[in-house]
Amino acid sequence: MELMALIDSLIKEGWLKTERIIEAFGKIKRADFLPEDMRNLAELNEALSIGQGQTISQPLVVAFMVEKLGPQPGDKILDIGSGSGWTSALLGEIVGEKGKVFALEVIPELKKFGEKNVAKYNFIKKGIVQFILADGSKGYLEEAPFDKILASATVQKEIPQAWREQLKIGGTIVSPWGSSIWLLKKKGETEFEETEYPGFTFVPLVEQ
Repeated sequence: MELMALIDSLIKEGWLKTERIIEAFGKIKRADFLPEDMRNLAELNEALSIGQGQTISQPLVVAFMVEKLGPQPGDKILDIGSGSGWTSALLGEIVGEKGKVFALEVIPELKKFGEKNVAKYNFIKKGIVQFILADGSKGYLEEAPFDKILASATVQKEIPQAWREQLKIGGTIVSPWGSSIWLLKKKGETEFEETEYPGFTFVPLVEQ
């Protein structure tokens, strides 16, 4: 019941707007992506530690980023810094059986943790979500180009060139950079429309 209270408040405050995304938030339980001793905190609208110096993002922030990303059924999405696997599962639910989510995580323990969590929803067995142990700052050339790219940790210098190159024309990147969330829409080979949404905090993207 409390989960619905959290989702209802995200809808009421205008963070969640799109029906498919709201449905995914209802179906993919945040508690399933937390260490056991913290599951009772799943309904808190704040970031929580998942170990290894990393966090599961605040629901409000995840809602905001996924809404800006605008995932569609059938999309091929690169999910960078997959951590607990929560965003990967949300995206897997939205893209559905014709879509594909590649979840990149550089910390081996977290890759295992995220994969185990996402497996609870059968997305791995169905081949919808695939986890890769890799440095997310380099993207994932093997499966490029992507319809959408989502990063859940803040990049240090700027949005990596690799991400820009691995995005389809017409595609979207949503990534933290500094204390802002950036939305990049690819208009041409090297042309991007960039929008900044300030006032957020994230853990840094771990690069090798």
